[in-house]
Amino acid sequence: MTSEPRLLEVRKNVLKQNDILARALRDRFRAQHTCVISLVSSPGAGKTALLERTLTLLKGQYRVAALVGDLATENDALRLARSGVSVKQITTGAICHLEAAMVERALEGWGVDELDLLFIENVGNMVCPASYDLGEDLRLVMLSVTEGEDKPLKYPTIFNSADVAIITKCDLAAAVEFDEGAALANIQAVRPGMPVFLLSAKSGEGMDNYLQFLARRVHRKCSAVDESTSPAEVH
Repeated sequence: MTSEPRLLEVRKNVLKQNDILARALRDRFRAQHTCVISLVSSPGAGKTALLERTLTLLKGQYRVAALVGDLATENDALRLARSGVSVKQITTGAICHLEAAMVERALEGWGVDELDLLFIENVGNMVCPASYDLGEDLRLVMLSVTEGEDKPLKYPTIFNSADVAIITKCDLAAAVEFDEGAALANIQAVRPGMPVFLLSAKSGEGMDNYLQFLARRVHRKCSAVDESTSPAEVH
């Protein structure tokens, strides 16, 4: 009968320790002017496809790399390596999210201080990653048009913990009768004012605005100049 309070205490301690490590990582990234962006979504939303295209398009402009988390395989890391940038796999085993300690270990001996931009692709999950800060500058939450418009309403915590929403696979929107207006309204209902990008990694639709947004974030981190998100870059 006393197990539940004990479990809550353990969880609080785990999250507290994660937050301490995440703050240390954030301080480290800030000191070396590395912009760190994490991606969260459910499985199959298109994180890896978008990240592969992003890495390929940005590698000529920035020193960029990626950490990718998965439960068992290295398939995503191998796919991202085709972009020609440095990629490292974090295999979590039975753990359904990345933690700051995992990121810290993965960075050992990697020369991350030489990077302009580091992406962290989390395990496909819309629940657990919401509670774990990884020391990132930005958290992008993704949903695909094939998943339906009510994802934000079903998983409000992950949308509230993120900074930007990305609607992926927009080339399929007509085929699956995706209601863009409803999806945008649901995002704003959960997180008012949240910037949203609609894009397709396959067709390239919407990629220019998204990449320009990332470039501004990198410039901000490198120059330590604060600027707000421009209305022209969101929908």
